[in-house]
Amino acid sequence: MILDEPEGATRLDPDEADRLIPGHITTRRELNGWESRNIQAAVVWALSRRRSTILSARFAKELHRRMFDRTWEWAGNYRRTGKNIGVPWEQIPVEVRKLFEDVAFWLQHSSWSVQETAVRLHHRMVQIHPFVNGNGRHARLMADVLLYNHQLARIDWGGSELDTPGDMRATYLNALRTADRGDYGPLLRYAGVTDRN
Repeated sequence: MILDEPEGATRLDPDEADRLIPGHITTRRELNGWESRNIQAAVVWALSRRRSTILSARFAKELHRRMFDRTWEWAGNYRRTGKNIGVPWEQIPVEVRKLFEDVAFWLQHSSWSVQETAVRLHHRMVQIHPFVNGNGRHARLMADVLLYNHQLARIDWGGSELDTPGDMRATYLNALRTADRGDYGPLLRYAGVTDRN
């Protein structure tokens, strides 16, 4: 299995790592390339039409499944193990439901701009960390689907530069950690969101 993990990546338990579908992959680079192609297919599906029910566990799981279904057997299923980040796995269904209820409220009451709401959705999804792996990529695509549904441009999150160590990944991870403490400014600036209401 792939041993080199970039900083901030969720570590896979041995049984989770053993559920890799393509048997020919032996390096992180090969895995990143394979996952990237899998995710591109999910992006096409997710942004093929506007959807009325994206704020649901069903949609979130289906999106994750489509992002990783050619890569991991556990794609689309909530994790059932503890990780170095995220809520305890037993709390995931409740926390995801609360997040989607909050986002619906924020949109209904114009608590923030749609762009800021999308960034906050992204942050909380990462904070919950509902899946074994791929949570950051999933949360970014969830935010982009929300924006697409409101006929707004997707956020330039940094693409593949977030998959490897470097300044962009460090800036992104630091912005997430700052948002964990309640200061969304750096994450909003990273996402290019200047209109806060």
